[in-house]
Amino acid sequence: MKFGSLADLFHGAGAKHLTEVEVNKLISNQHEFQGVGSFRSFLGTPADKKTFPATFIWLDDTEGTEAPRIDAFCTWSDVRRDNPDRSPEYHLYYATDSEPVVHRAKAGDLLVIAQKKDGSLLVLLSPAGSTIAQQLLWLFGLDLQVRSSDTKLLDAGTATSLSLAARFILDELGIEPEEPEPDAFDRLVETFGLKFPTTAVFSDFARASLQGCDPVGAPDDTLLAWMEHEEALFRRLEREIVAKRLKSGFVNDDGADVDGFLSFSLSVQNRRKSRAGFAFGHHVEAILKAHKIRYTREATTEKRNAADFLFPGEAEYQKADFPAAQLHMLAVKTTLKDRWRQVLAEADRISPKHLLTLQPAISAAQTNEMRAQNLQLVLPTPLHCTFQASQQEWLLGVGDFLDLVKT
Repeated sequence: MKFGSLADLFHGAGAKHLTEVEVNKLISNQHEFQGVGSFRSFLGTPADKKTFPATFIWLDDTEGTEAPRIDAFCTWSDVRRDNPDRSPEYHLYYATDSEPVVHRAKAGDLLVIAQKKDGSLLVLLSPAGSTIAQQLLWLFGLDLQVRSSDTKLLDAGTATSLSLAARFILDELGIEPEEPEPDAFDRLVETFGLKFPTTAVFSDFARASLQGCDPVGAPDDTLLAWMEHEEALFRRLEREIVAKRLKSGFVNDDGADVDGFLSFSLSVQNRRKSRAGFAFGHHVEAILKAHKIRYTREATTEKRNAADFLFPGEAEYQKADFPAAQLHMLAVKTTLKDRWRQVLAEADRISPKHLLTLQPAISAAQTNEMRAQNLQLVLPTPLHCTFQASQQEWLLGVGDFLDLVKT
């Protein structure tokens, strides 16, 4: 199964940190993004003023909120075009209609402007030091650690692969790239028809239908491969099921069944979110079984709190004379935002606690807080490169955690 790359969706991108004059209308009302001369590498050098359709989106790490977005436009022009004796100087202005998004930002916050293949722009703003800011920089291959702005022309050879980690971020932007065609899809439909099997059965099928995985010798790569394979199968099956339902229409005795359509749409979104979490747990359990590690899944600890995986088991945890140093717990969450703090209430006897996730490029502020709370982050090793170098030495891989619970 071959993934595409970000170059299939975007032509180029640039990033900078915002200044007070750009976002504070009490200081300036010029509606200009400054210091973006280098963005010529992907916005071009038109002789006349050019207008780009643009979608402005404010993104932060708040859980459960829809990102505010406004469709407006930007203009890009050489303000010295009437003065042939001076070198070109390009300015980027944003429409007044975009103020409700732009004015959420403060000085120091991140601005990313990405040009899509159709020529339109995504204008993305996010808080300084946030996880989503770090994810956007990673996604577009931009680096602001040693310079005030950075740009990138995207090509298939170097652009970020549209793997599971990239798709998590694109979901935040409301972008759903075309899914790769999974080899086992025809077999999936032959086995289950155009309906969703239970999450456990679906995960079993995904593992059985993917060849070349080694959960014992390569647990990090295997866990990612299983998740990506199941995700591709699910999205392909979902597309067929949704298309079939849409063809039948949403009509009742009173005419258009708006409530029925909205209910169906909501069920699609909810299934996506819940299924990914269940699938992750199923595949982690398969890794543990392959390594013959003792555990209890969904173990009850104090105050009816449930640990996703408790080692060596719930019975040992409940024995007051069982050494606490030999107890371990693992929480599993596909993505985090602020939900990682929920893990702190689980398994009081165990320290440090471990949390396994697939979320890339978590901010240094978040990982520093995790360390202060004695919560150890675990990710498949191919995702470690999405973190800053100063964070990577602290991260554990799946294999590292397995070695820990085997001792």
